[in-house]
Amino acid sequence: MTEPSSLHLFLMAILQGVTELFPISSLGHSVLVPGMLHWPIDRDAPWFLPFIVVLHLGTASALLIYFWRDWWRLFNGLWRARGGASNAEARLFWMLVTGTIPAGLIGLALHHQISRLFGLFELAAIFLMINGLMLLIGDSLKRRTPDGGLDKLTWGKALVIGLAQSIALIPGMSRSGATLVAGLGAGLDYAASARFSFLLATPIIAAAGVLEVPKLLHHGVPGGLVHVIVLAGLLAGVCAWFSTWFLMRWFSEHEVSALRPYAIYCMLLGALALWVG
Repeated sequence: MTEPSSLHLFLMAILQGVTELFPISSLGHSVLVPGMLHWPIDRDAPWFLPFIVVLHLGTASALLIYFWRDWWRLFNGLWRARGGASNAEARLFWMLVTGTIPAGLIGLALHHQISRLFGLFELAAIFLMINGLMLLIGDSLKRRTPDGGLDKLTWGKALVIGLAQSIALIPGMSRSGATLVAGLGAGLDYAASARFSFLLATPIIAAAGVLEVPKLLHHGVPGGLVHVIVLAGLLAGVCAWFSTWFLMRWFSEHEVSALRPYAIYCMLLGALALWVG
């Protein structure tokens, strides 16, 4: 089947928009959920790559819209610092760059090797359970470290948080989960860790989409799917915006064990997937 139903594409868009930002692994869910529910999704079909590119661009756009004030302040601070790091906004900007570049290079270097794991259902389920354990460790780190805002972040810790993004190359491991846990380990509170995580995710997710645009143009899209894929991208963006809105409030209002519900969910879903599969 080369052209799936619009319903399944829209369900995939919702899945992407929600799970990309929740610490529960969008890649793991894109492997496990269609497999468990027997959705007719052919990852080798010509339409699939353009579809995923559009979903990523939708998610990145949602993050840019939600955090536009933050990005405005960052670029304004960079302008005032004349490209240096003499104020808090410019310093945070360069810390985001510090975290983005190494993680991006690792992703480019290992993408083809790890892409072979994308279709391995059992492996995704196992790593989703490991992701749950990682989130529990994050809550434990939070209880052991003092609360701190982004002004307390050092260059070395920013680098470690950024490098943690590369763990999301493994199906079942969450980018936001890894960066949240690394942020908590660096001494940030939940809200500051979430903000840095989502700001850090924006260029990575956008780059993942933009770098694949030439392939999108090369493969093309069947005429009957063009409008469906565009609508799916918009749907993914809307879901991502609401996910960000919810999570920023969630992490602002919870002082302890904010990651525990997601940890339990990941371990239960991973176990269920292994049992069903």
